[in-house]
Amino acid sequence: MVRRLELPFLLVGGIAPSIAVWRLQGRALFGEGFTETLLMLSLSIAVSWYVLDRLRAHAKARHLSYVMPVNTLVYGSALSVIALMRLPYSASFFLVGATSAIAVSFILAVRRRGIMKPHLILLNGRASEIRLGGQYLAAPSLDDLTALLQSGRRGWALVADLHYYHSAPWERLFAQASLAGVPVYHFRQIAEMQTGQVKITHLSENELGSLIPNVTYMPFKRLIDFLAALLLLPFCVVAFAIIALLVKIDSPGSAFFIQERVGFRGRTFRMIKFRTMRQTGPLEDAQDSREDAMTRTDDDRITRIGRFMRQTRIDELPQIFNILKGEMSFIGPRPEARSLAEWYEEELPFYSYRHIVRPGITGWAQVNQGHVTDVTDILSKLRFDFYYIKNISLWLDLLVALKTVRVIVTGLGAK
Repeated sequence: MVRRLELPFLLVGGIAPSIAVWRLQGRALFGEGFTETLLMLSLSIAVSWYVLDRLRAHAKARHLSYVMPVNTLVYGSALSVIALMRLPYSASFFLVGATSAIAVSFILAVRRRGIMKPHLILLNGRASEIRLGGQYLAAPSLDDLTALLQSGRRGWALVADLHYYHSAPWERLFAQASLAGVPVYHFRQIAEMQTGQVKITHLSENELGSLIPNVTYMPFKRLIDFLAALLLLPFCVVAFAIIALLVKIDSPGSAFFIQERVGFRGRTFRMIKFRTMRQTGPLEDAQDSREDAMTRTDDDRITRIGRFMRQTRIDELPQIFNILKGEMSFIGPRPEARSLAEWYEEELPFYSYRHIVRPGITGWAQVNQGHVTDVTDILSKLRFDFYYIKNISLWLDLLVALKTVRVIVTGLGAK
């Protein structure tokens, strides 16, 4: 019910102050620019609400943190459309409405966080893996849950390990709760929302079937990547020339670093980036190649300008050429050096499955975990990658993009 009322509240909260200001200025309703501005403002409010609502469905979507970025992007795009189409509009009408709608959006986000539906966790089987706290509470006894269900209250959900052997009374309760409209979740759904990871330990769990990427979205994603890279290329050329010159001035060697990485469908490709480390001599064996491919904390091979580029991710920009060639995407699992990928495949089950989608310049694991190379950390990274593959969509990509901006600003996870 609260969700259904959000959009009307936003429309009223954004449009009413705008009309009030319009009238205070002594301007007649439906005068020049009124209708065009009203329609564009209403559309912007609706789009902003829809995007934020879709982002909220994903793990680690700190809704309150994205209210301002999403609204700024939507309202800025609306003003750009108005300017390109040369539509008559009122700047004061639009800005007052946008400001008011953003304020209401913040209020609704805070309210949503305060009235989250309690999830009652039946701590049998693997459901005990769920972290308790906040909206996640230990379920009471069978009798108490039965009484709660019979009371008619529906503002709660039940979470259990549905693969665990439950007694007949518990099985009947699950069925009765579902029929009464109370959600009954398998513990894995909640665990994935808490961690942003998909845990796979045994092939017998038959999880790979649920990890098939969204086949409808994949061609659309490739089209977005290609068009965005094509549009950005003219702006990047001059910047690339300047950065390449600074890299060569800072340390001897090539401005670019080209390395074999394992990418889409397990194929190797030559990934290009700006060189951030001092060049080393020839490597003698696989062990040397593996160690050379690893970036350690406070690695002394990193140059002065290289450290800055790593913190801001500028060194990754030349991969726009890999995107144009179809070898990479803007967002996806980060491609590993061939020597490391071969090592990880020997140590970790299902590692090669991450290659079912194109690798990205940034990704879900990077924005949540940062740069890692040790096998124990790679297992955690693999679980993040599987979450991305399982839930890949325009909205998850947008969430990764927003988190990437935060990572760039804070330097989180850089080495």
